[in-house]
Amino acid sequence: MEGELTILAPAIAVKPDRKTQSLLRLKRRENAIGYLFLAPSLLVFGIFLFYPLLQSLYLSVHLTDPRGRIAAFVGLENFANLLTSAVFWNSLKVTGLFTLLTVPTGIVLGLLLAALTHTRLRYMRVFQFIFSLPLALSVSTTAIIWMMLYHPTLGMFNYLLSVIGLPAVQWLTDPSMALFSIAIMTVWMHSGFNYIVLLSGLQGISEEIYDSARIDGSGPMRTFVQIIFPLLTPTVFFLVIVSIIQAFQAFGQIHILTKGGPAGSTDVFVYSIYKEAFVNYQFGTGSAMALVLFVIILILTVIQFTVLERKVHYQ
Repeated sequence: MEGELTILAPAIAVKPDRKTQSLLRLKRRENAIGYLFLAPSLLVFGIFLFYPLLQSLYLSVHLTDPRGRIAAFVGLENFANLLTSAVFWNSLKVTGLFTLLTVPTGIVLGLLLAALTHTRLRYMRVFQFIFSLPLALSVSTTAIIWMMLYHPTLGMFNYLLSVIGLPAVQWLTDPSMALFSIAIMTVWMHSGFNYIVLLSGLQGISEEIYDSARIDGSGPMRTFVQIIFPLLTPTVFFLVIVSIIQAFQAFGQIHILTKGGPAGSTDVFVYSIYKEAFVNYQFGTGSAMALVLFVIILILTVIQFTVLERKVHYQ
């Protein structure tokens, strides 16, 4: 009996090792399959995201010729020149003002439209479709439409001003009006996205909350301010982050409507990068500006997650 037990003991001790090895092989096989499915995405990210980022880092410490070839190593001189450049600080100021004009206005407008159409009234889906339409238009199409509206003699806006006896406005050629005009167009262009996101947030709130507030005698305005909006803050927080990033990356509408003018009044940061790299052929300085923009957006995003997220009420 003792002999049988001693013979069986090693065999029993080997079994967990074989099981562990088979589990490890299975885990390696699953990891390999997972990386195989991720490979196309990683390849796309590597080509269109990581490689340009590394190339920008490399170019930012060099001077280049008009063909983009490396001419000389300058270290951090490109970044130092930016800090003393009036164009750099002007573009940063214009971008900040553009962000203040577009982000709060766009979110408030989207919230108002979503609240007005979040009802079960007849034909309300028609209005929801109409308010979502700007999302289907490209930046270039939207810019051309608004260029026609802003036309000094043939545009609809100046025609309406003439009907009520007011003088015509040089919407895109007056330095005091150009950025404001671009901001109006941008708010309308992003209104479809803001509206759909906020309407989805409202539809995600349970109807029982509305019924409970109604039973407690709470009016529509008080219900929205004290109950519904706190529940909507995660959606608003997401929109604030996305809208600020979009404002700092604005380019298409400015390139088509004003090309940074008049007198640099619409020369936002991304358009300054475009002019520096592809008009002045200073790829090193343009890459340095692009990296500065990346750092600015990163810092703003971290600040928002650090400060604003404390006031977000997750269900």
